[in-house]
Amino acid sequence: MEITQRTLTEAWQRTAARHALLEQVALPPVASSKDELKEWAARAERAQDGRLCLLLDEDGTVRGHHDLHQEAFATRDLEQVMYLIAEAAIRRRGGSQKETADALDRIDPEWGRRFRGGGLDDTGTVEACGRDPLEGFAWVAESWREQDPYTTLAFFRAAPGRTVDAERLALLYGADPAQVAAGTRLKDLQAGNGGEFYGGREWESCCFGQAGGWTFLLHHDTPPGAFADKEAYAALGIEESVWLSATSAKAIYTFDYIRNGRRVDDDRGVLELIWYERGHAPYPRGGELEFLNRAVRRAELDHPELTDTFELYFHALEESLGLRLPRRDFAEGEVRAAYWAG
Repeated sequence: MEITQRTLTEAWQRTAARHALLEQVALPPVASSKDELKEWAARAERAQDGRLCLLLDEDGTVRGHHDLHQEAFATRDLEQVMYLIAEAAIRRRGGSQKETADALDRIDPEWGRRFRGGGLDDTGTVEACGRDPLEGFAWVAESWREQDPYTTLAFFRAAPGRTVDAERLALLYGADPAQVAAGTRLKDLQAGNGGEFYGGREWESCCFGQAGGWTFLLHHDTPPGAFADKEAYAALGIEESVWLSATSAKAIYTFDYIRNGRRVDDDRGVLELIWYERGHAPYPRGGELEFLNRAVRRAELDHPELTDTFELYFHALEESLGLRLPRRDFAEGEVRAAYWAG
Protein backbone atom coordinates (compact mmCIF):
# COMPACT_ATOMS: atom_id res chain seq x y z
CA MET A 1 0.00 0.00 0.00
CA GLU A 2 1.38 3.38 -1.01
CA ILE A 3 1.76 5.75 1.91
CA THR A 4 -0.11 9.04 1.67
CA GLN A 5 -0.74 11.91 4.07
CA ARG A 6 -4.09 10.33 4.90
CA THR A 7 -2.71 6.86 5.58
CA LEU A 8 -0.01 8.38 7.80
CA THR A 9 -2.56 10.36 9.79
CA GLU A 10 -4.97 7.46 10.23
CA ALA A 11 -2.22 4.97 11.07
CA TRP A 12 -0.75 7.25 13.74
CA GLN A 13 -4.18 7.87 15.26
CA ARG A 14 -4.64 4.11 15.63
CA THR A 15 -1.11 3.66 16.98
CA ALA A 16 -1.33 6.50 19.51
CA ALA A 17 -4.69 5.22 20.76
CA ARG A 18 -3.13 1.88 21.69
CA HIS A 19 -1.20 3.14 24.71
CA ALA A 20 -1.27 5.98 27.21
CA LEU A 21 2.40 6.75 26.55
CA LEU A 22 1.50 7.90 23.05
CA GLU A 23 -1.97 9.38 23.41
CA GLN A 24 -0.65 12.95 23.73
CA VAL A 25 1.90 12.54 20.92
CA ALA A 26 0.93 14.22 17.66
CA LEU A 27 1.95 13.08 14.22
CA PRO A 28 5.18 14.93 13.30
CA PRO A 29 4.96 17.64 10.64
CA VAL A 30 4.71 16.14 7.15
CA ALA A 31 6.37 18.01 4.28
CA SER A 32 5.48 17.16 0.71
CA SER A 33 8.42 18.94 -0.92
CA LYS A 34 12.00 20.00 -0.25
CA ASP A 35 10.83 23.61 -0.02
CA GLU A 36 8.37 22.73 2.74
CA LEU A 37 11.13 20.79 4.50
CA LYS A 38 13.41 23.85 4.32
CA GLU A 39 10.69 26.03 5.84
CA TRP A 40 10.20 23.55 8.68
CA ALA A 41 13.97 23.27 9.25
CA ALA A 42 14.32 27.06 9.47
CA ARG A 43 11.57 27.25 12.10
CA ALA A 44 13.01 24.30 14.01
CA GLU A 45 16.48 25.85 14.01
CA ARG A 46 15.17 29.12 15.41
CA ALA A 47 13.28 27.22 18.10
CA GLN A 48 16.20 24.83 18.68
CA ASP A 49 13.56 22.16 18.43
CA GLY A 50 15.20 19.01 17.07
CA ARG A 51 11.87 17.26 16.60
CA LEU A 52 11.21 14.78 13.85
CA CYS A 53 9.80 15.93 10.51
CA LEU A 54 8.60 13.60 7.77
CA LEU A 55 9.21 14.27 4.08
CA LEU A 56 6.67 12.34 2.00
CA ASP A 57 7.78 11.59 -1.57
CA GLU A 58 5.34 11.15 -4.43
CA ASP A 59 6.09 7.41 -4.55
CA GLY A 60 5.13 6.97 -0.89
CA THR A 61 8.64 6.93 0.55
CA VAL A 62 8.75 8.54 3.99
CA ARG A 63 12.01 10.27 4.90
CA GLY A 64 12.70 11.22 8.50
CA HIS A 65 14.63 14.40 9.31
CA HIS A 66 15.75 16.02 12.55
CA ASP A 67 17.32 18.81 10.50
CA LEU A 68 17.52 19.81 6.86
CA HIS A 69 20.68 17.96 5.90
CA GLN A 70 20.75 14.70 7.86
CA GLU A 71 18.23 12.11 6.72
CA ALA A 72 17.57 9.75 9.62
CA PHE A 73 15.65 7.13 7.66
CA ALA A 74 13.84 6.41 4.40
CA THR A 75 11.21 3.69 4.20
CA ARG A 76 8.01 2.71 2.42
CA ASP A 77 6.99 0.42 5.29
CA LEU A 78 4.15 2.04 7.25
CA GLU A 79 4.77 -0.04 10.38
CA GLN A 80 8.40 1.07 10.44
CA VAL A 81 7.30 4.69 10.21
CA MET A 82 4.99 4.21 13.19
CA TYR A 83 7.79 2.67 15.22
CA LEU A 84 10.25 5.44 14.34
CA ILE A 85 7.76 8.17 15.29
CA ALA A 86 7.14 6.45 18.62
CA GLU A 87 10.85 5.94 19.27
CA ALA A 88 11.60 9.61 18.60
CA ALA A 89 8.76 10.70 20.89
CA ILE A 90 9.85 8.46 23.77
CA ARG A 91 13.49 9.53 23.43
CA ARG A 92 12.50 13.20 23.64
CA ARG A 93 11.13 12.57 27.12
CA GLY A 94 14.67 12.01 28.36
CA GLY A 95 15.91 9.20 30.53
CA SER A 96 18.41 6.45 29.95
CA GLN A 97 18.49 4.10 26.99
CA LYS A 98 17.19 1.35 29.27
CA GLU A 99 14.24 3.53 30.27
CA THR A 100 13.48 4.22 26.61
CA ALA A 101 13.64 0.49 25.82
CA ASP A 102 11.38 -0.33 28.78
CA ALA A 103 8.84 2.29 27.68
CA LEU A 104 8.76 0.90 24.14
CA ASP A 105 8.38 -2.57 25.66
CA ARG A 106 5.20 -1.44 27.37
CA ILE A 107 3.82 -0.17 24.07
CA ASP A 108 4.85 -3.26 22.10
CA PRO A 109 7.41 -5.89 23.19
CA GLU A 110 8.62 -6.15 19.60
CA TRP A 111 9.37 -2.42 19.62
CA GLY A 112 11.39 -2.81 22.80
CA ARG A 113 13.45 -5.58 21.19
CA ARG A 114 13.87 -3.45 18.09
CA PHE A 115 15.18 -0.50 20.08
CA ARG A 116 17.63 -2.70 21.98
CA GLY A 117 18.83 -4.16 18.70
CA GLY A 118 19.42 -0.73 17.18
CA GLY A 119 18.03 -1.68 13.76
CA LEU A 120 14.72 -1.43 11.96
CA ASP A 121 13.60 -4.88 13.02
CA ASP A 122 13.98 -6.99 16.13
CA THR A 123 16.53 -9.39 14.64
CA GLY A 124 20.29 -9.32 14.59
CA THR A 125 20.73 -8.02 18.12
CA VAL A 126 24.39 -7.61 19.03
CA GLU A 127 25.19 -9.76 22.06
CA ALA A 128 26.30 -8.08 25.28
CA CYS A 129 30.08 -7.98 25.41
CA GLY A 130 30.50 -8.51 29.16
CA ARG A 131 33.87 -6.73 29.13
CA ASP A 132 35.34 -3.42 30.23
CA PRO A 133 35.39 -1.26 27.06
CA LEU A 134 38.48 0.59 28.25
CA GLU A 135 40.38 -2.69 28.17
CA GLY A 136 39.61 -2.84 24.45
CA PHE A 137 39.78 -0.38 21.57
CA ALA A 138 38.05 2.37 23.56
CA TRP A 139 41.23 2.96 25.58
CA VAL A 140 42.62 5.17 22.82
CA ALA A 141 39.51 7.28 22.17
CA GLU A 142 40.10 10.06 24.69
CA SER A 143 43.73 10.73 23.82
CA TRP A 144 43.08 10.37 20.07
CA ARG A 145 40.74 13.36 20.26
CA GLU A 146 43.87 15.37 21.07
CA GLN A 147 45.80 13.61 18.27
CA ASP A 148 47.68 11.41 20.73
CA PRO A 149 49.29 9.03 19.94
CA TYR A 150 48.60 9.97 16.32
CA THR A 151 46.27 12.00 14.13
CA THR A 152 45.32 9.10 11.88
CA LEU A 153 44.46 5.58 12.98
CA ALA A 154 44.33 3.45 9.84
CA PHE A 155 43.39 -0.23 9.70
CA PHE A 156 43.64 -2.68 6.80
CA ARG A 157 42.22 -6.17 6.35
CA ALA A 158 42.63 -8.75 3.60
CA ALA A 159 40.36 -11.62 2.56
CA PRO A 160 39.69 -14.34 5.16
CA GLY A 161 42.76 -16.50 5.64
CA ARG A 162 45.14 -13.74 4.56
CA THR A 163 46.82 -10.88 6.41
CA VAL A 164 48.14 -7.54 5.24
CA ASP A 165 51.91 -7.47 5.79
CA ALA A 166 52.51 -4.66 8.29
CA GLU A 167 56.15 -4.09 7.37
CA ARG A 168 55.44 -3.91 3.64
CA LEU A 169 52.56 -1.51 4.29
CA ALA A 170 54.76 0.77 6.42
CA LEU A 171 57.47 0.76 3.74
CA LEU A 172 54.97 1.69 1.04
CA TYR A 173 53.88 4.61 3.17
CA GLY A 174 57.49 5.78 3.42
CA ALA A 175 58.88 4.29 6.65
CA ASP A 176 62.67 4.18 6.98
CA PRO A 177 63.72 0.79 5.51
CA ALA A 178 66.67 0.46 7.90
CA GLN A 179 64.47 0.94 10.97
CA VAL A 180 61.84 -1.45 9.64
CA ALA A 181 64.50 -4.08 8.95
CA ALA A 182 66.02 -3.57 12.41
CA GLY A 183 62.69 -4.10 14.15
CA THR A 184 62.77 -0.64 15.72
CA ARG A 185 60.18 -0.07 18.43
CA LEU A 186 58.54 3.02 19.85
CA LYS A 187 60.77 2.96 22.92
CA ASP A 188 63.84 3.00 20.66
CA LEU A 189 62.73 6.27 19.07
CA GLN A 190 62.18 7.76 22.52
CA ALA A 191 65.23 6.26 24.26
CA GLY A 192 66.98 8.60 26.66
CA ASN A 193 64.29 11.27 26.48
CA GLY A 194 61.86 10.18 29.18
CA GLY A 195 59.45 8.44 26.83
CA GLU A 196 59.13 11.41 24.47
CA PHE A 197 60.23 12.01 20.90
CA TYR A 198 63.16 14.35 20.30
CA GLY A 199 62.40 17.79 18.91
CA GLY A 200 58.79 17.04 18.00
CA ARG A 201 59.81 14.29 15.61
CA GLU A 202 56.65 12.33 16.40
CA TRP A 203 55.17 14.15 13.39
CA GLU A 204 57.74 12.36 11.22
CA SER A 205 57.02 8.91 12.64
CA CYS A 206 54.59 6.04 12.38
CA CYS A 207 53.65 2.95 14.38
CA PHE A 208 52.46 -0.28 12.82
CA GLY A 209 51.52 -3.85 13.63
CA GLN A 210 48.63 -6.29 13.75
CA ALA A 211 45.75 -6.81 16.16
CA GLY A 212 42.35 -8.45 15.93
CA GLY A 213 42.83 -9.60 12.34
CA TRP A 214 43.62 -6.05 11.16
CA THR A 215 46.93 -4.45 10.26
CA PHE A 216 47.23 -0.98 11.73
CA LEU A 217 49.32 2.00 10.69
CA LEU A 218 49.25 5.13 12.85
CA HIS A 219 50.75 8.44 11.80
CA HIS A 220 50.39 12.22 11.69
CA ASP A 221 51.43 13.64 8.31
CA THR A 222 51.81 11.37 5.29
CA PRO A 223 55.15 11.84 3.50
CA PRO A 224 55.30 12.78 -0.19
CA GLY A 225 55.37 9.76 -2.45
CA ALA A 226 53.37 7.46 -0.19
CA PHE A 227 51.68 4.70 -2.22
CA ALA A 228 53.67 5.67 -5.32
CA ASP A 229 54.06 1.97 -6.14
CA LYS A 230 50.45 1.13 -6.98
CA GLU A 231 51.23 -2.44 -8.01
CA ALA A 232 52.98 -3.19 -4.72
CA TYR A 233 50.06 -1.72 -2.81
CA ALA A 234 47.57 -3.83 -4.78
CA ALA A 235 49.67 -6.92 -4.03
CA LEU A 236 48.98 -6.46 -0.31
CA GLY A 237 45.48 -7.82 -0.97
CA ILE A 238 43.65 -5.16 1.02
CA GLU A 239 39.88 -5.62 0.87
CA GLU A 240 38.80 -3.40 3.76
CA SER A 241 40.22 -0.31 5.38
CA VAL A 242 39.08 1.97 8.18
CA TRP A 243 40.44 5.47 8.70
CA LEU A 244 39.89 7.50 11.86
CA SER A 245 41.26 11.02 11.64
CA ALA A 246 41.37 13.74 14.31
CA THR A 247 41.98 17.47 13.97
CA SER A 248 41.59 18.69 17.53
CA ALA A 249 42.13 22.40 16.79
CA LYS A 250 39.06 22.39 14.53
CA ALA A 251 37.15 19.68 16.44
CA ILE A 252 36.93 17.60 13.27
CA TYR A 253 36.85 13.84 13.77
CA THR A 254 36.10 11.53 10.87
CA PHE A 255 35.37 7.88 10.14
CA ASP A 256 35.96 6.43 6.68
CA TYR A 257 35.24 2.78 5.84
CA ILE A 258 36.32 1.35 2.48
CA ARG A 259 35.28 -2.14 1.38
CA ASN A 260 36.25 -3.72 -1.95
CA GLY A 261 37.39 -0.36 -3.26
CA ARG A 262 34.13 1.40 -2.40
CA ARG A 263 33.34 3.78 0.44
CA VAL A 264 30.59 2.45 2.72
CA ASP A 265 28.85 5.67 3.66
CA ASP A 266 25.17 5.71 2.63
CA ASP A 267 26.22 8.32 0.04
CA ARG A 268 27.35 10.77 2.72
CA GLY A 269 31.08 10.81 2.02
CA VAL A 270 33.61 10.87 4.85
CA LEU A 271 31.58 10.79 8.06
CA GLU A 272 32.11 13.19 10.94
CA LEU A 273 31.85 11.76 14.44
CA ILE A 274 31.37 15.01 16.32
CA TRP A 275 27.59 15.11 15.85
CA TYR A 276 26.92 11.65 17.25
CA GLU A 277 24.54 11.94 20.21
CA ARG A 278 23.78 9.20 22.69
CA GLY A 279 20.46 7.56 21.89
CA HIS A 280 20.45 8.65 18.24
CA ALA A 281 21.48 6.17 15.56
CA PRO A 282 24.59 7.77 14.02
CA TYR A 283 23.78 6.57 10.50
CA PRO A 284 20.61 6.24 8.38
CA ARG A 285 18.35 3.50 9.67
CA GLY A 286 18.35 0.43 7.47
CA GLY A 287 21.36 1.69 5.50
CA GLU A 288 24.79 0.29 4.73
CA LEU A 289 26.08 1.14 8.19
CA GLU A 290 23.17 -0.41 10.07
CA PHE A 291 25.62 -2.91 11.59
CA LEU A 292 27.31 0.01 13.33
CA ASN A 293 23.99 1.49 14.47
CA ARG A 294 23.29 -1.84 16.15
CA ALA A 295 26.69 -1.97 17.82
CA VAL A 296 26.42 1.62 19.07
CA ARG A 297 23.01 0.94 20.62
CA ARG A 298 24.33 -2.22 22.28
CA ALA A 299 27.29 -0.27 23.66
CA GLU A 300 24.96 2.40 25.07
CA LEU A 301 22.82 -0.19 26.81
CA ASP A 302 25.70 -2.34 28.05
CA HIS A 303 27.83 0.53 29.33
CA PRO A 304 25.78 3.39 30.79
CA GLU A 305 28.83 4.19 32.94
CA LEU A 306 30.66 5.52 29.88
CA THR A 307 29.88 9.21 29.53
CA ASP A 308 32.25 9.87 26.63
CA THR A 309 30.46 9.22 23.33
CA PHE A 310 33.79 8.67 21.56
CA GLU A 311 34.60 5.81 23.93
CA LEU A 312 31.18 4.31 23.24
CA TYR A 313 31.70 4.71 19.51
CA PHE A 314 35.16 3.12 19.59
CA HIS A 315 33.78 0.22 21.61
CA ALA A 316 31.09 -0.22 18.95
CA LEU A 317 33.80 -0.26 16.26
CA GLU A 318 35.54 -3.05 18.14
CA GLU A 319 32.35 -5.05 18.56
CA SER A 320 31.18 -4.64 14.96
CA LEU A 321 34.41 -4.56 12.93
CA GLY A 322 36.92 -6.02 15.38
CA LEU A 323 39.20 -2.96 15.49
CA ARG A 324 41.84 -3.16 18.21
CA LEU A 325 45.11 -1.59 19.30
CA PRO A 326 47.52 -3.27 21.75
CA ARG A 327 47.34 -0.98 24.77
CA ARG A 328 50.21 -2.60 26.67
CA ASP A 329 52.54 -2.46 23.67
CA PHE A 330 51.94 1.28 23.38
CA ALA A 331 52.29 1.86 27.12
CA GLU A 332 55.56 -0.09 27.27
CA GLY A 333 56.89 1.21 23.96
CA GLU A 334 56.97 -2.26 22.41
CA VAL A 335 54.90 -1.41 19.34
CA ARG A 336 56.84 -1.33 16.05
CA ALA A 337 57.76 2.19 14.95
CA ALA A 338 59.86 4.10 12.44
CA TYR A 339 60.57 7.57 11.17
CA TRP A 340 59.71 8.44 7.61
CA ALA A 341 62.66 7.89 5.30
CA GLY A 342 64.68 10.94 4.31
